[in-house]
Amino acid sequence: MANISTNVRNYFKLELLIARSCVILRQLFKSRYCLFYNGKIWDDSTTCAKNYSANIIAKNKTKVNLTSVQKTSVTNGNSNEWDLTTLTALLLYIDRPKTLNNTQIQQLDNQDKILTELRDIRNKLAHHASKSIDDVEFNQLWSELTTLLVVLGDIDSELDKIKDDSVFDARTQSINEGNVQEALRLNALGTQAHKVRNFSDAITFFTKATVLPGVSDHDRAVFYSNMSSSRLALYESNSGSSNKIEIDDPRDHRYRALQDAKQARILWSTWWKGHFRVGKVYASSNEHEKAIKSFERALALSPANVEIQNALDESRQIHGRQQRQEHLDPRLQPKTMAEKLEEMERKFGIDPEKVRLGRSLNAEIDPAAADVVKGHKYEHGDIDVKQDYEQAAKYFAKAASQGNAEGMYNLARLTDLGLGVKKDINLAFKLLEQAAAQPLQYPLFPNLSNIGIVAAEHALGLKYADGVGVHKSLPTAAYWYQRAVDHGCVESANNLGLMYLHGTGVNKNLDKAEQLLQLSSRGGDPNAMMTLAGCLLIKNDFQMAKTWYDRACEAGNIVAQTNRSQFEKALDQQKQFTDTCSPDVLQASNAMKSVFDSLKPKGSVYKQSDLEYISKYNIFNEHANRGSVTARKLCDAIEHFLLAFNILVESKTLSEKQEDLFIHELAQCYRIEHIVAQIPGIEMRQKCWDIVDRVLRRCSLDSNITGSLLDENARICYAVLHMDSHELIARFLYQCKQKYSKSIYFFQLSATVNGWLERYEDTLYDANSGLAIDPNYYELLYDKAVALRLLNKDMDEAIEAYRVFLAAAPKDHRKVPESYYAMASCYFVQLIQRNTRDIAKKTYEKGEEAEKLQLPCFLPYVSNNKTLLKGVFDTKNLLNTKPSPSVDVKLRLTDPYRVKLIKEHRKWEAETLQMKNDPHWSLLSSAHKPRATQQTAKSLIGLKAISLKEMDPTKEHVYEGYVLSAKI
Repeated sequence: MANISTNVRNYFKLELLIARSCVILRQLFKSRYCLFYNGKIWDDSTTCAKNYSANIIAKNKTKVNLTSVQKTSVTNGNSNEWDLTTLTALLLYIDRPKTLNNTQIQQLDNQDKILTELRDIRNKLAHHASKSIDDVEFNQLWSELTTLLVVLGDIDSELDKIKDDSVFDARTQSINEGNVQEALRLNALGTQAHKVRNFSDAITFFTKATVLPGVSDHDRAVFYSNMSSSRLALYESNSGSSNKIEIDDPRDHRYRALQDAKQARILWSTWWKGHFRVGKVYASSNEHEKAIKSFERALALSPANVEIQNALDESRQIHGRQQRQEHLDPRLQPKTMAEKLEEMERKFGIDPEKVRLGRSLNAEIDPAAADVVKGHKYEHGDIDVKQDYEQAAKYFAKAASQGNAEGMYNLARLTDLGLGVKKDINLAFKLLEQAAAQPLQYPLFPNLSNIGIVAAEHALGLKYADGVGVHKSLPTAAYWYQRAVDHGCVESANNLGLMYLHGTGVNKNLDKAEQLLQLSSRGGDPNAMMTLAGCLLIKNDFQMAKTWYDRACEAGNIVAQTNRSQFEKALDQQKQFTDTCSPDVLQASNAMKSVFDSLKPKGSVYKQSDLEYISKYNIFNEHANRGSVTARKLCDAIEHFLLAFNILVESKTLSEKQEDLFIHELAQCYRIEHIVAQIPGIEMRQKCWDIVDRVLRRCSLDSNITGSLLDENARICYAVLHMDSHELIARFLYQCKQKYSKSIYFFQLSATVNGWLERYEDTLYDANSGLAIDPNYYELLYDKAVALRLLNKDMDEAIEAYRVFLAAAPKDHRKVPESYYAMASCYFVQLIQRNTRDIAKKTYEKGEEAEKLQLPCFLPYVSNNKTLLKGVFDTKNLLNTKPSPSVDVKLRLTDPYRVKLIKEHRKWEAETLQMKNDPHWSLLSSAHKPRATQQTAKSLIGLKAISLKEMDPTKEHVYEGYVLSAKI
């Protein structure tokens, strides 16, 4: 470690924390698997994994985005092989069952928030190109990571040990010298077998070396690294002409090579070769983005290592081409010279024979140009020449030696690819620089452009953009693209336009982006045509958007052709949207789409669904015009939100006046309907938080605005934006209610938060206090009914409260069906006192009828009460079978529900004791603590029900009531 800089050590300490988190996330996955799938246990078997992949992942494939290697690791079943990206994908995006209770849902939501933050930090580290982090950034990231891990159950004192440099030292181990010598002997035999290409034998020797006890971790890391190399070599020797790239089978030698390489990396985290081996396997499976990250880690540990640098350049080069989708560009497909001349004749009407004649005459005047022509003939093949890359390179080199820019560029291109000459990325880069430095006018014919210069400038832009053969620098890439644009390169105009569109390497400038894309499109670039069509669609220039998209398709853009139906659908939806929006709202909506577009991965197809409620504005407006009060509220809320969002994105810094207007519009949105306010991206959310904090600070310091509408609005925004922090916001809202005792919205927010905290008495107090201001405020009427039901004191009072809500609320309010289902559950609880089975069924049916009036965005309707009640109604024995006095007592004593409840009771009793003995008990939020107690109480209620049934089987409805109250 002595030769590794402090900043690089900082990076790898954070990597160790990320690796440690995987242990916790694996346990979390197994816990959720048991919770979601009726108590099933994840046993790391392939049978369990295949069922999970077929039945769960397949149903969530649009949300769970796994690479081929990750899919294989999941199918293999061994969760110890899953990395953080795989674990977070499975934990965050698998659908939850609809039978979870509110406490479980909130616990999962809190965990998901932590998982998202953990994933974001991991991604930030993975994309840290230098793999070097200074102390300031390190301390910040360390604090964030350790806080998350402690909340997930790790121990703070254990994490502190990783912060010390000694964590990289070889750990003290009990060494068996005899085994060490045997392991080294086996390693030497394996190495020799690998050299003579006996890879299977090599793997056998290395495997025997890895399993010997009493051998140091660093030695074992070497054995695993060597075994990974042999497995990869065995795959390459066996694959022959196979075109298979993806790893889709755990028996694939590359998959096993990857596991070996990762084991080497775990055993010796600061040895460059472990990271290098991981990168090599990823590169072989065409996962070059992952390969790049591993090669960058290896290079940080061994900066002068040429082998690593070459592998890194190779993967960056391939990854850059893949991102630009060059394999789909018909212009880049290989063509013979004859085919190229035919294309010129077809496009420009130039006779191929005249071209050939002109070239032969030119050979006498300009020998260097004649050598370039010969080079092209040998590269592509011609009617009188067989394709020969080596001869092509010789002729390009001959022309380059005479100062010919086109020769230099083409020799650089072949050298870059290793065609006809030894692959040398550094030499290729130097040749490009030499070509770009030549005079713009052709020396022999000053009126003509010097061919090769513009192509070299464009190629240098690509080199700096990808970081191939040179340190990656987007601003330098933009410089070379601009030079090429100035000299007429349409491809560079497209690339530079994309940089201005997304703000990468340059300041974001949509006008500049559109100008460049227009320039490139007119020059015939099909990629620019498709991008320009998307820009024009956002600007609502529908005719030109369609025109350019059609031209992209006609020009052979395969991506445009594939996604044509999606584009046309988006075009139609946007037309409908503009027909129903005011100009201000339309402008704000366009701004929001632009932000969503900048946040989505580059190269992805734009989806209208990304905007959720915003994209449904025209649907809401249509329903509002038919008389829907709920739809009208949603439209009004969206309009306020879009106006707020437009203020947020129109400039990096806002004036105080702009901040005040932003607060006003956002608060109005929250007052009307908060669910439409979807702020994209952590940076945008942080900007919102900062604005709200500044306005609140101004209000507290300025006596003229303290107690003003601005202060009230800022408080509303603060409360809604921080609603996840339940205890904090509960205290904050207590102050707000005192200060603004006539503002009903603070009482509504407080009722909601107290409900999440299961403080139902406080919820009831808030609801009654707010209703004293406005007795018909139906949001609080609903909160009151829910609180009364959950307090479980007087179900008649709860039922009446629901009736009052139903009388006041619009018929298509999203809580109307739920209210009927909740009332039905109240009636079932009353079965203990009287037979209310029929009225419960009728009330349930009213809920189903009410669903038919719901807006499309709230369907299919989700209700835990409905799911539970439907299960009850579908059970014939519970509703229709009359109890028989002759029921066997033994059967009653072995009632499956009783057995389940006894197990539940014991389980949660043990959990409660364990939780209270846990040193982290005090760190748990109050929302988590009551869970065990609440479940135990439900178990006791259920046990009481069964006892009553056994004592007197004729009191069937009493039994049903207790069972329902236990479940509800």
